[in-house]
Parts: sequence; C-alpha cells; structure tokens
Amino acid sequence: MTDQSEYVPPKIWTWDKDSGGRFANINRPIAGPTHDKDLPIGKHPLQLYSLGTPNGVKVTVLLEELLAAGHSGAEYDAWLINIGEGDQFSSGFVDANPNSKIPALVDRSGADPIRVFESGAILIYLAEKFGEFLPTEPAKRAETLSWLMWQMGSAPFLGGGFGHFYAYAPTKQEYPINRYAMEVKRQLDVLDRRLAENEYIAGADYTIADMAIWPWYGALAKGLVYDAGEFLQVQEYKNVQRWTDQIAARPAVKRGRMVNRVMGEPSSQLRERHDASDFDLRTQDKLEAEAAE
Repeated sequence: MTDQSEYVPPKIWTWDKDSGGRFANINRPIAGPTHDKDLPIGKHPLQLYSLGTPNGVKVTVLLEELLAAGHSGAEYDAWLINIGEGDQFSSGFVDANPNSKIPALVDRSGADPIRVFESGAILIYLAEKFGEFLPTEPAKRAETLSWLMWQMGSAPFLGGGFGHFYAYAPTKQEYPINRYAMEVKRQLDVLDRRLAENEYIAGADYTIADMAIWPWYGALAKGLVYDAGEFLQVQEYKNVQRWTDQIAARPAVKRGRMVNRVMGEPSSQLRERHDASDFDLRTQDKLEAEAAE
C-alpha cells in the first residue's frame, strides 16, 4: 500500500461543508425541509416522486410491468425530483419521505392518501396491492424477500462505498477503493453462483427481487456505472451477464428505465410520465422533428 498521511479523528466531529466530493452540496448531517413547496398531484391514483437512478428505476419498472400484466389501477404519474437541485428537501417531499431520498410514492386510491418510502418497501407494497411478482407460497415468498433484502443491504457497499471512493471522492485513496472493490466483486460472485442454477434471482419466476437487483448490478455488469467495468472485470460473471440481458429485453423494463431519466440519449429520457402515450413522444424521429422546428 502506498504511503498516505494518516487522518486523526478529532475528539468531536464538526460538519465541513467543503468536504464530501461531487455531492457535497446536497449532503448534510440534519434532516427536515429546507424550503416550502408542495408536491404536484396528477390525475392517477399512484403518484411517484423520483429520479431515474437505480433506486428510482426499481419502482418504475414494477409499475410498467404491472400495467403490462393488465392492472389498470397501476396507472401513475411520475414527477421528477432533481436531487442535484435539492428538490428532495422541499416540505412536500419531506412529508412524503422524512428521509429525503428518492423514490417516494403516495397512493391516493383510497379514502386517505398512503405514503410509502424506501424503494424496497414500495416494491412490496405494490406487489401485494396488485398480487403480482411476489409469490404467496411461503418458501418462494421467503426466497424473494430474502433476495430483496440482500439488495437493500448490499447496494450501499456498491454505491456509497465503491462508487463514492472510486468515482466521486475528491481524492483517490487506495485503501477504501480496494476494500469496496473486493466487496463488490464478492457480491457479483454471489449473484453469479445463484444465477448459474436459476433463471431468475428468486428461482424460476421473475419477481420484485429481479426488479430491485437489476438496476444496480445489471448496470454494473454492462459497465454503465462509475466507469468501472474494466476495473472490476465484470465480463467474467457470465451468468450475471445472461440474466442482465434477459431482463433488459423486457418491454416494460425498457419503458421503466426511461421514466424520470435525465441523462443519456434524449430518446432514452422521459423526464416525467403522466400517461402511457408519453413514451411515444420520445421516439428518435419525433425528437429530431422537434429539434428541427
């Protein structure tokens, strides 16, 4: 290991607003709103407030899969929450999610609105509400929920751990990068061994476990996050690659991945979604015609 000056923690930690790397402007050690602003409400019973990050994609994929399965009650409005501009700290968003993280869902289909926050909780809530993608047989349900919780516990090591120190930290440091790279490769090996014996994560059936894991580890497997595909040698995980391609080919997944997306090709972005026909407006020919006007 290369020599590095040793950090000696102070007796009492204090907040240094200049530290934190790329996302320092939205990180703070206190909760609660920074400004007053109500959340918009659309015409559908389900109101989603999100951004097309892996955690946001989990929910939009499930909603599109539910609609594809014939559940008209899963129609939804997806409102863009720009976390880089601090939208998650508005009073309305904090009411929907006191943790100020996307995504947040408000179900207005009943007499009183129901808020649901944390992506895993939203997946369970919607799967149970519509009776899809979460088995009811005890052993299969337990397997699905176990893998869902695996994702919830593992992804912070990929994102806030490896992703932060490899891609976003103000300085590159050998120890944290090596530590988290080792853990991410271990996680990929866990998935690869599982998928060597099963078509999908929880077994023979496509479930919310796949929808939760794919946006994180599928993107990683294709080198789409942190520019780390070569560094982590992701092509070695053949079963993860097979599964990633299989999920990505689903029409509902293609649509879900577009919703609240603000990066990549313009035709891949649907910044807000309020009707199924909104996807038709993002075809490349219509974008080109729009740009020519």
